[in-house]
Amino acid sequence: MVENTLRLATWNIHMAIGSDGQRDLSRIIRVIRQLQVAVIGLQEVDNQIEKDRDDLQILAEQTGMEVIAGPTMQRTRSDYGNALLTQLPVHKVERHDLSFKQREPRGLLIVELDWQGHPLLAAVTHLGLRPGERRNQVRRLCSYLAEEEQKPLVLMGDFNEWFIWGRPLRWLQKHFGKISSPATFPARWPVFQLDHILVDPPDCLVEKSVYRESPAKEASDHLPLVAELSC
Repeated sequence: MVENTLRLATWNIHMAIGSDGQRDLSRIIRVIRQLQVAVIGLQEVDNQIEKDRDDLQILAEQTGMEVIAGPTMQRTRSDYGNALLTQLPVHKVERHDLSFKQREPRGLLIVELDWQGHPLLAAVTHLGLRPGERRNQVRRLCSYLAEEEQKPLVLMGDFNEWFIWGRPLRWLQKHFGKISSPATFPARWPVFQLDHILVDPPDCLVEKSVYRESPAKEASDHLPLVAELSC
């Protein structure tokens, strides 16, 4: 891999509903622009369709990034789930169902990108709220990722794991090394490490940080997590 630095992020945008209870996609777009990342994974994307446009189209137009949808729920006038925004060329897209029993549908979005002429796999997910649900989802997620041969691999998203020594994180550490991420939730006074960016091989990860500038604290109930990669 050519020596290079890549800036990317993950963010649970909470359907673009901010701390004031108002849905405002323009705040989400403003923060994404401020982040100055080449790749960002989003969760809780409520893609509302209005006439001949939808929120994902607006995100693409206003950020200048290509948007790959990873919907987990379909509605009459919208869909809901994950998404990946990227400035890098896209080679391949995979969507996997991680739904568990009758719980809220969940998914894994895997996108093969071109980073300086070399493949980079970016995976986005949002795991379930219950421990048994997350254990099932992480086992399946690891199975899907194990089938991928390209490196580096980046897994990002809201893991909903409140305990840093929970089994799902311990299993993921076998693939990505020690997991250490700053707190991102709740946005106003973050104390929980729910959002993660994991990299394989681990030594490609230079640093991780939380983005706290306005309007990030007002735009969602999570703060964006940013990472720098160099491979």
